[in-house]
Amino acid sequence: MSRKERCEQQVCVLGAGSWGTALALVLARSGQRQVRLYTHDRAHAAALIQQRENSRYLPGIALPDNIHVTSRIDAAIGDIDACVYALPCVAVDDYLPLLTGGCYPVIAACKGLHPQTLKRSDEMLAQYIDRSRIAILSGPSFAHEVAINQPTAITMAAENIALAETAAAFFDDTNFRIYVNDDVVGVAMGGALKNVIAIAAGMADGLGFGHNSVAAAVTRGLSEMARLTVACGGRQETMMGLSGLGDLVLTCTGSLSRNRRFGTAIAQGMSIDEAKAEIGQVVEGVRTARAVDHLAEKLAIELPLMQCVYRVLAGQLQIHQALMLLMSRPERVE
Repeated sequence: MSRKERCEQQVCVLGAGSWGTALALVLARSGQRQVRLYTHDRAHAAALIQQRENSRYLPGIALPDNIHVTSRIDAAIGDIDACVYALPCVAVDDYLPLLTGGCYPVIAACKGLHPQTLKRSDEMLAQYIDRSRIAILSGPSFAHEVAINQPTAITMAAENIALAETAAAFFDDTNFRIYVNDDVVGVAMGGALKNVIAIAAGMADGLGFGHNSVAAAVTRGLSEMARLTVACGGRQETMMGLSGLGDLVLTCTGSLSRNRRFGTAIAQGMSIDEAKAEIGQVVEGVRTARAVDHLAEKLAIELPLMQCVYRVLAGQLQIHQALMLLMSRPERVE
């Protein structure tokens, strides 16, 4: 390794899906750091290296020379200045034990609640990494738009604002505007819960409903998100920011939203497996809906919209029964 390479920042991105690749592109744009993009799939790694683009998830977008693709985890995480975790939340047990010995920040770029343990993304990381190293990146950010360098505003949260600022500094692309926050619980909850509401919005679309129904899902969904977030120790005002309302609006209305497209497919008669296959990527809202239902029961909180989504997916309710149940609830003060 040359002296120049040793002086440059070395950042690892775990996960070469659409989001991990988009974040690697942001990290690489300034040319001031070397980025290691890890995928466990050797064939995928070989294709990325040969083609110099992620044709599976972000076709047509070239990978610059300072993005180095590897399928060797030891090569990915050795002697790094920061690690970005962009794999599904449920995979943390496979990778986070490898990161326990460092002092560099670990930035969670995943959104979800664990369907069995009910843990948030920050709690899943904290099983292996000291909280003084954990940051959460969340907000309205479709991977394709980030990858092609369209303006994006997003949130970086850590319990210590100084850590959030340090983590944000790695993403020094001017079109990737980061706001810092110390409400880790709220930012993690917003990123997870909006996916469940997006499934509901997609279901409304799949049933042939118009904008009124989607607006109702967004508004009542935001209320439920805030209710559960506060019960878990987060701040209500965080739900009014980028990681709450911002991400919710994007995911419920944008045509690139996996969770919205999944909900549409379910409403049009597809099975869960068929809908997942059509999306072709992880749909975090499915797992999160189960966790939300269990959390609501555990905390004795009413979350009618999100719980109906879960019960439809679990086969406990038909989608038209869920709609009737929601619309026939007794009138109440908003």
